[in-house]
Amino acid sequence: MKKTIFSGVQPSGNLHIGNYLGAISQWVEMQKENNCIFCVVDQHAITVKQDPAKLREKIIDVTKIYLAAGIDPRKSIIFQQSDISEHAELAWSLNCGAARMSDLNKMTQFKDKAGDNQENVSVGLFDYPVLMAADILLYDTELVPVGDDQVQHVELTRTLARRFNKQFGEVFLVPEYQIRKEGARIMGLDDPEKKMSKSAKSEYNYIALTDKPEVAAKKIMKAATDSESLVKHDLEKKAGISNLMVIYSLLAGLDMKAIEKKYAGKGYGDFKKDLAALVIKFLEEFQAKYNKISDEEVRKILRTGAKKVKPLAAAKMLKVKEVVGMK
Repeated sequence: MKKTIFSGVQPSGNLHIGNYLGAISQWVEMQKENNCIFCVVDQHAITVKQDPAKLREKIIDVTKIYLAAGIDPRKSIIFQQSDISEHAELAWSLNCGAARMSDLNKMTQFKDKAGDNQENVSVGLFDYPVLMAADILLYDTELVPVGDDQVQHVELTRTLARRFNKQFGEVFLVPEYQIRKEGARIMGLDDPEKKMSKSAKSEYNYIALTDKPEVAAKKIMKAATDSESLVKHDLEKKAGISNLMVIYSLLAGLDMKAIEKKYAGKGYGDFKKDLAALVIKFLEEFQAKYNKISDEEVRKILRTGAKKVKPLAAAKMLKVKEVVGMK
């Protein structure tokens, strides 16, 4: 039986190979057997300051990346979050009827993003896990594919759904989450102790999906490793080479033991050269698809997607209004 799946990406920063390997490539497989809804979550992006012109460009860019990766609008729904006002509307109802300050004070991503400046960041940055919950609950989502850094937010979604249901009746389906076993978290090339980030200050942290292949190859060759030369997967003692091995594994379809065997007696130089070649091949094929997609085609797909999800969102929001007493 097909399940309803929801996920999305913010149109900010540079989407990178970690986003593809950890999330988007998983979506491509999921759409074959499920009812998939994929969103460009632009309302999440504005929790921090954005340049309006660049934001418009990024919305188009993220959609092109979805399509180039293999998300098929004939099989999946792709739409822009802000085109469906019910997302923000449901977030407010959840804020008032289910969410607690104590819930949001536990969110580690807010603490990481705000740092020592928590008193001066936007309320939206603090509250965006509730908007994420609204995104998911609006469509009776059964399964949410996430990276391990987003599990806490899906757990909050589950909590809010149960809390709302307890007070008002069975309005929301309580979703499950799914983490990719390998590649759920691709680490930074320059710092394998921290996750690869599309907003990283150093361009050597990530390989953007739109990087020129030769630039990406240089980033691989400069990637941080240890002082040894043994190609071995050991996340505690050899985080750098282990991270590169995960990327290699997902691109080449080889498990860690096979990679270790292949490079027995060889050093990091040989391994990095081969990984760079794999990345070049991947980017050339990906970008060939990306560059064929026009802006107008993207806009049409987003409009069509919004028309498909609007009735679903409106029906759920009407139900919420009825049980709360606004209708």
